[in-house]
Amino acid sequence: MSNKKVSITQSKLPLSGRIVMFFIRHIQQGVASLGEVWRNPVSSIMTMAVLGVSLSLPAALQVLVKNAENITQSWNSAAEISLFINEGRSEQSIQSLISRIKVFSEVDSVSYISREQALDEFQRLSGFGEALSYLDENPLPAVVTVTPLNRYSSPAGARELLAKLEREPEVSFGRLDIEWLERLQAMVNLLERTVLAIAALLVLAVVLIIGNTIRLAIMNRRTEIEIMKLVGATEAFIQRPFLYTGIWYGVIGGALAWVIINVLVLYLDGALAALLGLYGSELRIQSLSFAELIKLVALASFLGWLGSYLSVRQHLRKIEPS
Repeated sequence: MSNKKVSITQSKLPLSGRIVMFFIRHIQQGVASLGEVWRNPVSSIMTMAVLGVSLSLPAALQVLVKNAENITQSWNSAAEISLFINEGRSEQSIQSLISRIKVFSEVDSVSYISREQALDEFQRLSGFGEALSYLDENPLPAVVTVTPLNRYSSPAGARELLAKLEREPEVSFGRLDIEWLERLQAMVNLLERTVLAIAALLVLAVVLIIGNTIRLAIMNRRTEIEIMKLVGATEAFIQRPFLYTGIWYGVIGGALAWVIINVLVLYLDGALAALLGLYGSELRIQSLSFAELIKLVALASFLGWLGSYLSVRQHLRKIEPS
């Protein structure tokens, strides 16, 4: 009866007043549902902890994929093509080749290592020392190193440029050590699909966990729901607090997952920095950004709403006043 009176009173309000009352009613029920969550702190904390851990696994894999993509992008930009010059070509011919390559639209820079420079470098680095001076002739070819522009440094772009350079008459053959990069890219692609598969399974798990939690909440408030139906409360009015409860579970669970990931990254970043420091690298692990926090919480809140909605639609209809 009271709910009918409220509905009659609201129907007499102007449109703007009804819109304001709509939002006020939702805010009241949203805040009340948050209080209901903390009324049973032990079960609520355990549920949110399970949600946080469940969501942190795909989030951790996303961090791994993001850092792997950053690494491959930096390596892509460092791709180089080595061109080995035919024997007997004069310096003038080689310089002419270098001048032609420099005007290619795909090329960023060109460097040249003469046969003498190659032998001196090999003598210095190989450890053979004076033994190489007994060679009758220099066996090493001259090498032209070509660095492509970033947009041509992908495996496909670099291979296309290599084929174009090998058509030059001074070039014996070219070398592009990019097979390892293609294998790494394939591993990143596999990792991305793995993330999607695991995320789909954990999304289902989150929906089931929240749905079961809301089911227990409905059973605990069975008598209250029967009374509300007796006085004429609508289905939307009765189910709204349970939907907000699921949303709160999702919001807090998503925020907890973000905290778990950032703590894990901070823990691993120190050890990784110490390891890479031995190799002169300053690579740092990138964690989830604030924008990714918003996306994670939005996804978790939607999953909370979905699990609650499915549970409410199934179980509320079974409760009728006797």
